[in-house]
Amino acid sequence: MEQAGTTVAQATPSSVREFTVDRSWWSWEGAHGGSLVALALEAMRDDVVARSGADRSARTINAHFLRPVDERPFRLTGTVEHAGRGSSVASFRAAQEGAPVLFGSAVFGARRPGPDEAGSPAPSVPPPDRCDPLALPAGLVAFGDHLEIRPAGPNLPLSGAAEPELVAWIRFADRRALDAAAVVILADALPPALFARWTRPRAAPSAELTVHFGNALDDGPVSGWALVRMRTEHAGNGWALDDSAVWTADGRLLALGRQARRVLADRGAPDPAGRPRPPRSR
Repeated sequence: MEQAGTTVAQATPSSVREFTVDRSWWSWEGAHGGSLVALALEAMRDDVVARSGADRSARTINAHFLRPVDERPFRLTGTVEHAGRGSSVASFRAAQEGAPVLFGSAVFGARRPGPDEAGSPAPSVPPPDRCDPLALPAGLVAFGDHLEIRPAGPNLPLSGAAEPELVAWIRFADRRALDAAAVVILADALPPALFARWTRPRAAPSAELTVHFGNALDDGPVSGWALVRMRTEHAGNGWALDDSAVWTADGRLLALGRQARRVLADRGAPDPAGRPRPPRSR
């Protein structure tokens, strides 16, 4: 059926895949959220290509994290909900031993004529070879061993800085090219930006993550370093809102991300606004 120049298709039968995430990709008490979303994105892309016969670029992906994923196998079920002439929408759900752990959706779209707007420019920072490496604590964020991170802004994690913002050059330790799945991982690679204000670590797991892609990947993956910025736009009542941005080394926008985090209570740690938390009564 055609409507307003778009071919509308019925949802395809669901595809089912099984994955495991080894502990080298963990963050705190479970699999790193960005790596889970990257797996889902690759699976949905394969389903869209099989359905449409065209290799459409990822435009956005949204995911909700229901509970931590451990090293046991989990099952990812995907459905192409819509296959049009210019775009496709796919949904996914994941469960581990029957318990839901993740669900969301992704939009894939063909390139077409339209206006150009570069958007917010990348911050002016020193090049990677003038920035010192930073090793994330392996006991808390094992996935950091897969990345080379070089802070490029004025703030460091757990430095008690005035502003909740972190900026760093990042590349994969295996020097892989950056495709959409890799960019999703980078959009969630830096610590919560509140870590710049804090002086001791505190769990702030993601409840939801959305990544919108620019057009820098329309011609294929890119190589080299990416510049990543994570900034807390708002925090209060045990929740925080982080915005991230990822640029190529030459300043092209790869993606914009936004995630909602739960800020878990920690006796003696500052609250999300940076004020000392009073002792809790027994």
